[in-house]
Amino acid sequence: MAATHHNMDMGDMGNMDGMDMPHSTGMHMVFRNSMNTPLYSDSWEPNTTGAYAGTIIFLIILGVVFRLLLAGKAITEERWLDTEMKRRYVVVQGKIPVAEQVSTDSLGKKMTLTENGVEEEVIVVQKKTTHLRPWRMSVDPVRAVLDTCIAGVSYLLMLAVMTMNVGYFLAVLAGTFVGSLLVGRFYSAEH
Repeated sequence: MAATHHNMDMGDMGNMDGMDMPHSTGMHMVFRNSMNTPLYSDSWEPNTTGAYAGTIIFLIILGVVFRLLLAGKAITEERWLDTEMKRRYVVVQGKIPVAEQVSTDSLGKKMTLTENGVEEEVIVVQKKTTHLRPWRMSVDPVRAVLDTCIAGVSYLLMLAVMTMNVGYFLAVLAGTFVGSLLVGRFYSAEH
């Protein structure tokens, strides 16, 4: 009896995949060119050509803002790293100086570099471990706000594209193009 009850539960769950929608009238994901496609809510439904144009302009600007945020974050991260690398260090009594550490370190390698026919002997020091940057009150909350803004704008752009409206889709692409044209050199594709 228990096995039969378990099978019935599994069978009932199998019927939920259609969510009471007929299988023949499934959603078709095709692009539309309707001017009155709602954006983000039913109250934002352009009913005139001017309202549709305004929505398109908004999406272009939102795409540019997204690229500006990415560039701003990359520039800010670079500045934070530069600041961290320029921090002063205190010399501790009894500590071996870096020059002596490098000369005795097995990871330090001597090599010859030539520039304009002049040879110089230099030492290349390899990084031993990954340096974890410390949490800082002046950095990490700002980073979190930037990441949250970037995520929010990217989700809004994604939702605009998911309306499957051709104009909205092209506006997001145009905003990406203009934003990348303006500030693309400040961030890499990995960011």
